[in-house]
Amino acid sequence: MKSHTTHLPDRGRLLTSTRPMPDFEVVGSHGPWLYRADGTRIFDGSSGLLCVNVGQSSPRVLARIEDQFAKFTYGGAAVVQPHIQLELVERLCRAVTRPADSVALVTCGTLGVEVAIGLARSITRARNGKKRADILTSDLSYHGMSALTLALAGNHARQPRPDDAMGLAPAFPAPYPPTHPHDDGRACTAECAEEIAKAIDARGADNVAAVLLEPINGATGGAYLPPAGYLRRAREICRARDVLVIHDEVLTGLWRTGTPLAGQHWDDAEPDIVILSKGLGAGYTPVAAVLVSPEHAPMIRHPDADPLPAMGTMAAHPLMAAACLGVLDELEALDQDALRARGHRLSESLRSLTDLPAVREVRGVGHLYGVELAPGLLWPLLREAERRGVFLYPFTGAGDPKSEGLVVAPPLTSTDDDITFLTAALTDAAHALI
Repeated sequence: MKSHTTHLPDRGRLLTSTRPMPDFEVVGSHGPWLYRADGTRIFDGSSGLLCVNVGQSSPRVLARIEDQFAKFTYGGAAVVQPHIQLELVERLCRAVTRPADSVALVTCGTLGVEVAIGLARSITRARNGKKRADILTSDLSYHGMSALTLALAGNHARQPRPDDAMGLAPAFPAPYPPTHPHDDGRACTAECAEEIAKAIDARGADNVAAVLLEPINGATGGAYLPPAGYLRRAREICRARDVLVIHDEVLTGLWRTGTPLAGQHWDDAEPDIVILSKGLGAGYTPVAAVLVSPEHAPMIRHPDADPLPAMGTMAAHPLMAAACLGVLDELEALDQDALRARGHRLSESLRSLTDLPAVREVRGVGHLYGVELAPGLLWPLLREAERRGVFLYPFTGAGDPKSEGLVVAPPLTSTDDDITFLTAALTDAAHALI
């Protein structure tokens, strides 16, 4: 009798990221849990790659996809009437309390950033007659994986070689100690936004279209929060110079930090353009949404404006829109008081880790935290956490020497028991390194 042996292709043929730890085979999932082939389960403590905001196997998402699948699976929004896409636009804008915004729907966060850049340039050219339209970013930022966004941003591990960077680079220091230290040792304050003013004025305001900011730092430095008043001052500086403000909320948007948008933790910090992605698709679909305020959206179709940026064959895809509506169904079904309480419990439990020699600092808010570790302990801690049933994601460090640590960002649909399991396993893993 002929035996049937399953042939597994060479793992190295898949050109994707790797890590110095074995991967694990998953045969099932439910909510924040992945079920492994060996019969054990592992808790998704970082929401996959910071995107699985509503857990896996959502019946609400599936129902939305199945309903649209039965109607049609593809139709360009310029050809087939975009009913489901418009429903998503209405729901999304209401959810993030920007009800009158116009929205571009594209396929990933990187493309969302590029489209936001194109729209900002077009708006300022039509409105202000700017010919050159630079985009300024900070030296501790990450805005995507294209040649343009990698060159613009400040992720040291992913920046292209100088010869490949097209002459682009970050323009100002982020308001965090590793990249913006002060001689007297004091912490950064709202005054650090004056670095943005210097950067704009050095280029000339007539040459700058927008300043692109992460309102809360993501996985580059590890969940740094800006000083109180910083985002408001940045907005004032830009408004005074006819420069737009873009908030990159690819990672932080849709309640990840406890508010619909991370920038809403501070008053008078509203941006002109917002980019959403990870939490909107929640791991079910690639997507990004670029929201443009009603003050500026009319300029996009002005006779003097540039053509709309190319958004791709799969932009505003109907199945993508359906999945996103299912994600919003899940998010809007959450008990917001309970969500905030779980975030507070998570914060308290993680901050208690700073009593251990392995942990240097814990920072963050809501369901997003960076746990900075003593040098050399990142991969040992991740290995110990996985032995105890928790998957976590490393962040790219900052400063010199570069810091290292992990991102703790469980799905927003995690239960109280899930949070208890996560923090207990991580605490036990950190103790194991003593």
